[in-house]
Amino acid sequence: MSLETMRPNPTWDAASYEDVVDTLEAHNDELVYKIWGGDWCKDCRALLPDLGAALEAAAVPDERIEEFALDQDKQGPGVEAYDIELIPTIVVEDDDGEELTRFVEEEDVPPAVWLADELEAALETDTA
Repeated sequence: MSLETMRPNPTWDAASYEDVVDTLEAHNDELVYKIWGGDWCKDCRALLPDLGAALEAAAVPDERIEEFALDQDKQGPGVEAYDIELIPTIVVEDDDGEELTRFVEEEDVPPAVWLADELEAALETDTA
């Protein structure tokens, strides 16, 4: 089941987030985005459409985006395995299944910006 809230926000301006898009695009074929949310969730409706637009602008292939729709009790696939408590939660893994970063609803910047900053730092140290 996919999340309606991941439909890209048509008013999101990729040009205003050029660094974010560049970072996500630079790794668009080597990372997997696992997204837990609920279409009923106010925070998901506020945050996920912009993430969807950023991933689309960065040409992240659909097969590298896994969406997990949770019920109002925040139950659903992977909740226990990934220790999901708040939504939206976005876990980014490499192809070996190693978690590189995790965005949780309570961060104070948009998910795409937060993930791009964290990924840049994590992947920079891997290649240094």
